[in-house]
Amino acid sequence: MKTLALTVILKILVLHVSAEGHKPAYQVFDREGNPVTYHEMFDGASNAEIVMFGELHNNPIAHWLQLELSTGLFEYAGENLVMGAEMLEADNQVILDEYFSGLIMERHFTSEARLWNNYDTDYRPLVELARENGLNFIATNIPRRYAAMVHRGGFEALEELSDEAKSWIAPLPVPYDPDLPGYRAMLEMEGLPAHGTENFPKAQAIKDATMAHFILQNMPENGIFIHFHGAYHSNNDEGIVWYLHEYSEENLRVMTISTVEQESVDQLAEAHLGLADFIIAVPATMTKTY
Repeated sequence: MKTLALTVILKILVLHVSAEGHKPAYQVFDREGNPVTYHEMFDGASNAEIVMFGELHNNPIAHWLQLELSTGLFEYAGENLVMGAEMLEADNQVILDEYFSGLIMERHFTSEARLWNNYDTDYRPLVELARENGLNFIATNIPRRYAAMVHRGGFEALEELSDEAKSWIAPLPVPYDPDLPGYRAMLEMEGLPAHGTENFPKAQAIKDATMAHFILQNMPENGIFIHFHGAYHSNNDEGIVWYLHEYSEENLRVMTISTVEQESVDQLAEAHLGLADFIIAVPATMTKTY
């Protein structure tokens, strides 16, 4: 009798696992929350001029899909693909170019370019994809010391910089809309010191403006620029995306991707609707790269 009961229980468990089928590592959704395939996301990217890939910095699925998408776009666009990233600062472009041209060794590049701690696991594959295939890789972010200046003294602090230093940031004066929801939310964050609070979103804005500036400066003719950054820099078509349209008179074809974590990826959480053209939902239990 016990054997029969155990057999019935095992059969129920097997049927349950079979019904579940598999545990997906991610699911892509469109803006409205409809499930779509990776190939639909790739098709959207291949028809864009600028692909804004917003990541969660420690999410391995986002980093893997960045590499997969970039590889596919290279196969599609060839040398007309340009890559760029928040994780490299504009004043280090010369070091990156020297490494790509073979003038310096990789160890010199990695020791001098102020790379993020997770460079080897998360960003080196992207940089090496570009280097090995003769593609341009653009260091788009403002040098962090200048963002810190804005945090302390507002945009006006940048006026004191030399002309060479100003070449590594967006042209001054920088347009700024404090009423953009993303920037306004920063002002409402709890725990910020009273002094300098109003400059906190400005420090974010100068990063967004500078990244947009260098994307536009390096867009390939009849090609695709794919850019990697924290998702908050492009969510809801704000941040870098807002500056891209502010700085360009053209009707740019910009495709946005965001990455989110959810307890379940069966459907997109209401809070994540509309974040981007494509939203990659990853289980919250996914391992982290750091």
